[in-house]
Amino acid sequence: MKPTLAGLARDGLRTALAAAGVPEKQLRMRVEQISSWIYAHGATSFDTMTDVSKQLRARLQEQWTLERPQIVTEQISADGTRKWLLRLPRRGHEAQAPEIETVYIPELNRGTLCVSSQVGCTLTCSFCHTGTQKLVRNLETSEIVGQILLARDRIGDWPGAVPVQDRGMLPASEKKITNIVLMGMGEPLYNFDNVRDAMEVAADGDGLAFSKRRITLSTSGVVPQIVRWGEETGTMLAISLHATRDELRDTLVPINRKYPIAALLEACRNYPGLSNARRITFEYVMLKGENDSVADARALVRLLAGIPAKINLIPFNAWPGSQYECSEPEVIGKFADIVNAAGYVSPVRTPRGRDILAACGQLKSASVNVRASQRAPATSA
Repeated sequence: MKPTLAGLARDGLRTALAAAGVPEKQLRMRVEQISSWIYAHGATSFDTMTDVSKQLRARLQEQWTLERPQIVTEQISADGTRKWLLRLPRRGHEAQAPEIETVYIPELNRGTLCVSSQVGCTLTCSFCHTGTQKLVRNLETSEIVGQILLARDRIGDWPGAVPVQDRGMLPASEKKITNIVLMGMGEPLYNFDNVRDAMEVAADGDGLAFSKRRITLSTSGVVPQIVRWGEETGTMLAISLHATRDELRDTLVPINRKYPIAALLEACRNYPGLSNARRITFEYVMLKGENDSVADARALVRLLAGIPAKINLIPFNAWPGSQYECSEPEVIGKFADIVNAAGYVSPVRTPRGRDILAACGQLKSASVNVRASQRAPATSA
């Protein structure tokens, strides 16, 4: 199968165009043209690139495509949330084409796209459905960006496109996808380089043009990479915290055994650009009888003292086979009151897409990591 240009950063486009025979003195101009067609106009065919010569378009057509990930299923929640199961091209000796899930959450004046960074996950967080799926592989840069392109295609979020009106609401904003959150399948900091390069494409002002303040990476706590992420990307940061004691977090978020809470919070305090205007979001899933007591709320306040922070309280979203239950509404309300009284913005997140297993912690695909001895030889398409 031919690789896709859709999803490559400028350096990748430059390399591809050079391989297609574009002279050195023309490379900068051609990169600008083709990048604009792909990321500002949403081109899905080289034929639409009217300011690119027919000869170059033909050469690109021979070697490359502009394909996005393939939609296997699309589900639309009663609240308008959309979940796509996407199939990616097979790589190497993969026995089957891997699949990931991507979620779009529309609100009145904004739309958030929840993007995956891995097929499966290594972290086995006990409250998370994705954690029950073994890691298959990291996503390539083009596969991460491809989720954004696919979503914009599907909801009509390109200049001149007609937004879809089949079910549910779309934001009143001109752009229907205003925010990118790396909160889908996988731990993005375990795929650092590809995720960084993908967010470079997302933040390119002449292309997809997302503000870095509208891009948020969520990590379970890969401490050595947190400050580096801030230095190299400048996006917003979210921490999947969920507990105030190491012994509980060791169970909920097992990476805590390697990077305990004290080390995690020290990395947060050193996050580049941290200020009251650029706060870290701490995500805290509310689990009945586990982490939802008044004592837990007070401990959370003490723990985050001195860190410019927002605290998202997330009612637990059940999934098949889960061992946990969601805290009662009055318990969540009391917890929120304590955190708010301490001066933290502490919204209780309204669950979205529960009816299609699209809510926080519910994503999972059917892809499996097949042992080398079980793999069938790859066949050409």
